[in-house]
Amino acid sequence: MDRSLISVIVPVYNCARYLAAAIESALAQTWTPIQIIVINDGSRDASADVARSFGSSLIYAFQDHAGAGAARNHGVKLARGDYLAFLDADDLWRRDKLALQMSALASRPELNAVFGHVEQFLSPDLSYKQAASMDCPAGAAPARLPGTMLIATAAFKNVGWFSSELRVGEFVEWYARAVELGIKDEIIADVVLRRRIHATNSGVLQRDARSDYVRIVKAAIDRRRKRVKEIAS
Repeated sequence: MDRSLISVIVPVYNCARYLAAAIESALAQTWTPIQIIVINDGSRDASADVARSFGSSLIYAFQDHAGAGAARNHGVKLARGDYLAFLDADDLWRRDKLALQMSALASRPELNAVFGHVEQFLSPDLSYKQAASMDCPAGAAPARLPGTMLIATAAFKNVGWFSSELRVGEFVEWYARAVELGIKDEIIADVVLRRRIHATNSGVLQRDARSDYVRIVKAAIDRRRKRVKEIAS
C-alpha cells in the first residue's frame, strides 16, 4: 500500500469544549502522513485558542460564520492530500480509521470512497435530565456521514463543493450528486466514528431548518427530470 497524504478537515463552530478530543483522535491515527486542517467557522468561544494550542501539528484558518458546508469547502481549498477525510469538532475517530479505509481502497481500486460504521455515545458532560431526553441508539450502524468517509480528492472535486446555502443536510445533498455522477463507494464493517450526542448538536439546535431536506429532495428530482428530458431529446 502506498503512503499517500490524507488531508483531515475539522470544521468548528462554538465547540471548544470538545475540539481538543477530536483533534487528538485525528493525531492518534495509525496512518501517516496526514495533514490536519481546522476551520474556525466564526466561533465566539475559545475554539481558536484550543486549535492554536496544537501549534504546528495542524493548519488553522478562520472564516466568518457561514456553516459547516462552507467550512469544509474552505478546508478542501487548503488541502494538499490525495485523499480527504472530514471530522466534526465534537466527534471522535477510532485510531485505525484511516488505515482501515485506505486498505479497503487498495484492495478495490475501482472505489472512489469508503465509509464505515458509527457508534453513538452520550457526552459525559450531560446532566442526568439532559441525557434522559437524548436519542442515542445503542450499538454500531452503517453510516454515510462526513465523519465516516474517506474519499479521493479528485473524486470529491468531480462531484463539487458542499452547499453553503443549506443549514442542515449539506452532506445529504452532496452525496445525492455523487450517486448521480456514478461515484463508487462501499461501507466497511468496522466502527470508524464515535458520534457524540450532546445538548448543542447542530441537529438539535437547527430543527427549524428541516425544510432544507425538502429542498434537497426537490433538487434531486429536478436534476433527474432534466437528465431524462436530455436523453429523450
